[in-house]
Amino acid sequence: MKSWVAALGLTGVGFFIAGCIIGGLLGGLWLDNKFSTKPIFLVAGLVLGIVLAFFGVYNMVKPIMDNIRKGGEDS
Repeated sequence: MKSWVAALGLTGVGFFIAGCIIGGLLGGLWLDNKFSTKPIFLVAGLVLGIVLAFFGVYNMVKPIMDNIRKGGEDS
């Protein structure tokens, strides 16, 4: 894998993390307003967003790290 391809793939990681966390927060706020349960869904949405971000980043970075361990084509 060429280094510029890996760098391009990693640029989206920060946006992915932010999107998961913000999406969880907004979804939790919306559910809290809908059901009048103030912090319950907000906290649940935050935790869900963080967990999704962790596993998503892991799955995005794992192939790149595996390629580096194998020696890669273009290190």
